[in-house]
Amino acid sequence: MAVWRRCWPRWLLRIVAIALIVSGGLASPLVAEPPSDGAAAKGDDPTPVIPVGLDAYRQWNRWPYQRIGARAYMRSTYDRRGGNEGADASHFLYQERENFNVALDVEGAGVLYFVRTNHWHGSPWHYELDGVDTIVQESTTADPTKKLPDSVFIPTEPFPNPLTWTYSVTKGADLMWVPMPFERRLRLAYSRTHYGTGYYIYHQFVPGANLSQPIRTWQPTAPDADVLALLRTAGGDIAPKADGQTPSARGVKEESGELDLPAHGAVAFGAYAGEAAMFRAIKISVARKDAIRLGRARLRVTGDDHPEPSIDAPLALFFGAGTLENRDDKEFLVKALPVTIRFTADRVELACYFPMPAFHAARFELVSQDEHDIPSVHWSIRREPFTGPKNHVGYFHATYRDHGPNPTKGQDLTFLDTRGVEHSDHWSGSFIGTSFIFSDRADLTTLEGDPRFFFDDSQTPQGQGTGTEEWGGGGDYWGGLNMTLPLVGHPVGVRQAKDAKNPEQLIESAYRFLLADLMPFGDRAVIRFEHGGENQSTEHYESVTYWYGLPGASLVLTDELDVGDHASERTHHYGSSESERYDLTSRYEWGVDHLSDGAEVYPAHAETFRKTTSGSEFELQLRPDNEGVLVRRTLDYGFANQRAKVYVSVANDGERQWKPAGVWYTAGSNTCYYSNPDPKHGGELGRSNPVVETSNRRFRDDEFLLPRELTRGRSRIAVRIEFTPVDRPLLPDREVGEQAWTEGRYKAYCWKLPD
Repeated sequence: MAVWRRCWPRWLLRIVAIALIVSGGLASPLVAEPPSDGAAAKGDDPTPVIPVGLDAYRQWNRWPYQRIGARAYMRSTYDRRGGNEGADASHFLYQERENFNVALDVEGAGVLYFVRTNHWHGSPWHYELDGVDTIVQESTTADPTKKLPDSVFIPTEPFPNPLTWTYSVTKGADLMWVPMPFERRLRLAYSRTHYGTGYYIYHQFVPGANLSQPIRTWQPTAPDADVLALLRTAGGDIAPKADGQTPSARGVKEESGELDLPAHGAVAFGAYAGEAAMFRAIKISVARKDAIRLGRARLRVTGDDHPEPSIDAPLALFFGAGTLENRDDKEFLVKALPVTIRFTADRVELACYFPMPAFHAARFELVSQDEHDIPSVHWSIRREPFTGPKNHVGYFHATYRDHGPNPTKGQDLTFLDTRGVEHSDHWSGSFIGTSFIFSDRADLTTLEGDPRFFFDDSQTPQGQGTGTEEWGGGGDYWGGLNMTLPLVGHPVGVRQAKDAKNPEQLIESAYRFLLADLMPFGDRAVIRFEHGGENQSTEHYESVTYWYGLPGASLVLTDELDVGDHASERTHHYGSSESERYDLTSRYEWGVDHLSDGAEVYPAHAETFRKTTSGSEFELQLRPDNEGVLVRRTLDYGFANQRAKVYVSVANDGERQWKPAGVWYTAGSNTCYYSNPDPKHGGELGRSNPVVETSNRRFRDDEFLLPRELTRGRSRIAVRIEFTPVDRPLLPDREVGEQAWTEGRYKAYCWKLPD
């Protein structure tokens, strides 16, 4: 399909896309609806195809599909010491020159899917992909003292709405969802360091994974019109219609009805039993006068006779808002791509377009939380046949948590821990977003709390953000204003408590949906958020976490080498020249370790490491039926920019034939520099003012993906690590510190299709 599309001139694609918007024909294969049978891109590949680049948007109906061999990472300018210095801004890995302050440095192939900065701060930015430096700036950069009513990214053609938005719309943040593939290396650097906050989401893949298209270095050209057309339809019905007129609509069925919801009662609607199906749309509406009461009711959806519902959440929060109070009498309270809340003259209409698979049954319920009846609730449910393998997709989940009015100080709020959900300890799927209330008292200051996401029992978060509002697409607390965009929003809440006319208007909520930048996991997902900048806020949080999951693992631990333990080293035939064994007492990066009153949140502990200036060799046990291997290493992050070439051979007694597997590189260290020139030193236009900072967290887990061709069919492999030192100081005027490759543990995880 990608080849066929490239044959079309861009002007013709735009005309077709516009025509599709006008006609409502977004079910056309040109726009977003490839076959949903899970067919692999390669005939002999048993794993589901992974949409990459712009395909991740146009193939949005593959949201539920397993991503075998894909990993997502979220890096940021967070305060390395666990606090909230500078609102988690301006902490850089290293400075190469005055106008090149590096915040992200990655080796290997991948796709950068998302970048968020606070306003234009840091612009001009350097997007260096495979050695080509593209300068990207925001139109306010020329004179940062003057805000513009319609700021844009420059160059404009590669960065159009709705794949990008600036502070003039978001009221505080510059957001970029343009996919930028890279084949060898990605670096993102800031020219200016004043208030240089940011977080970035990128994906990497097992070499040989079943991708929808090859990864080719990004070129600064206009994104395809069909993707822009899809995002511009946020607020509209994007699911296939039950008209039978287009190929993607064949077999689509729709049921509808009306019910009265009794006080504190439950009503089932739209129960389904039959062949495997993919539910494509759920719509619920009620009279405007009953909107707030319906918003407090719960939606429960149970698939395939499971003992517990996969969706059990308050209606308003599930559909993206903390309340259905429409303070400003807007048409759309939520105008997102997968969910909408729309007000007409006399009704409020809620719609959800997340694809939801069920294999033989589904039960839908509304559960009242109100003391009065809610009459005349209209509903409709749309579905299509699903003919793909059952282990290719995960069930859709919306997990609700009420975190209470006084969260425990020093501890993150756990929005989701999949371990134990529905009595299963193992889940394979993707984390795809959140909708959450962060205050019921109109207190915006609690938004300083960082997101921290842990996948598959990593002790270091694969996702580390800079704050809750940044996660929700804001900056400067959205200026206290409301906004709703296709994938982020602050739909309800007031600037300050005195502006509220009733208690409902005190509720502050935000949403964030992940599509191209979704975060796969193979066994477990733990989604955590700080409450306040140092986990000391007392605001009352409620959250809905959206995720897909199948109750079975797709990433299985098959071996563990404990470096420094002599028995484990012998078992794994570990060897290293120029190696030194040592013990280290430190911590992982989990937020503040001491509260302001001196109480210790989590203590340091001891681990054993080796450091080497040459490298090492060892063996790891695998599953022969693996579809790729992830190797996780625990390292001492006190040593900067650890880089090595990795080789793999069959583990046997004969002469080994080493084959290159790639470069393993961990940028930065627990020492960074903070540069945030204040107005006395020129502010936005001032020179960098680096202050070197070292955190007390030296433990770090890092991951490397082995090519499938080197692991499939093998029960044991030998791995060679060849240390390649990086001659790079933290700052140009500093000496390069001690360099070494550090090893604490190696763990081997094998991908497989879940049972």
